[in-house]
Amino acid sequence: MILGVVLAGGLSTRFGSDKALAELDGHSLLARTVDLLSGWCELVVIAGREAGPAPCIPDWPHPGMGPLGGIAAGLHHARDADFAAVLSCGVDALGLPADLPALLSPAPAFLAAQPVIGLWPASAADAVEAILTGAGTHSMRAFADRIGARAVELDTPPANVNTPADLAAWRGGE
Repeated sequence: MILGVVLAGGLSTRFGSDKALAELDGHSLLARTVDLLSGWCELVVIAGREAGPAPCIPDWPHPGMGPLGGIAAGLHHARDADFAAVLSCGVDALGLPADLPALLSPAPAFLAAQPVIGLWPASAADAVEAILTGAGTHSMRAFADRIGARAVELDTPPANVNTPADLAAWRGGE
């Protein structure tokens, strides 16, 4: 079983407002991402928020750890609930391929252009915990390297919405 984890705990400083609530085609980016992962995963949770259109879990070990804190929360939740893996995705990713889980299988693997989009074995919870509680670099790449994850290249990388202009460009390019 795969647990979908929407990473939505960022501050959206470049966006200027809560980008998870920004709308595209009448749906918030958060709702769109939950719906997308729901098509691939047995359960979807939202990391880093208190409320949303799916169950919410706090970042681990605490807020402010960046996307790795959301992935750590998801991996802990997956391990505790007997999920085999976590499929993680930022709330700001648009244009993901329909066969994303197959492209990332077997775990561990991530999209080279956006390392927060990945398929991670639940057994990697200890590795991410060691990174987040250690003195080294707390980065997605450090985590991926530590667990031997492979980078998957796409011909067309997904869009990453960081500013209102990014969202407007996506609207114009659909």
